[in-house]
Amino acid sequence: MRRLIFTFVTIIISFIMQTTVFRYVDFGGIVPNLLIILTSAFAFMRGDKSGMWVGFFCGFLVDIFFGTYLGFYALIYMYLGFVIGKFNKIFYPENILLPLLLIVSSDFLFGFICYVLLFMFRNKYDLGYYMMNVIIPEVVYTSLVAVFLYPLLVRMNTYLEDIEQRSAKKFV
Repeated sequence: MRRLIFTFVTIIISFIMQTTVFRYVDFGGIVPNLLIILTSAFAFMRGDKSGMWVGFFCGFLVDIFFGTYLGFYALIYMYLGFVIGKFNKIFYPENILLPLLLIVSSDFLFGFICYVLLFMFRNKYDLGYYMMNVIIPEVVYTSLVAVFLYPLLVRMNTYLEDIEQRSAKKFV
């Protein structure tokens, strides 16, 4: 139950931070995608099912407040959470390089999928402009924030796992 509450609160806080606080610290209108960091981190730490659920709820929040189609972002985040969750088998809490690489690749893939589905199908073919002015700056900014946010999420996950193991030992 603690994990569920922690996950819910983390999603809400990340969404609020991404849509309010980081709007004041943007660079050229680009803000870091905290929800991608959250989805990727939870998927990598907890597996594909957890990644799918966190991704779905993160995307659903984006759909409700900013999306034109309900479920569009939820589906993208959910698929990203599922794919990154497959890397859970090689999760080591002290390793930051692989999770950072997964966060960067998922943010790049998210931007590219959004370009293809939202712009290219409407005959807006300027991929170079979109790549240099939206996707790459967001990936860089997200990776810089992930360097500081991911270790915090790992510490919280480790703390919750310790609590779960201690409470499981009480009942044995």
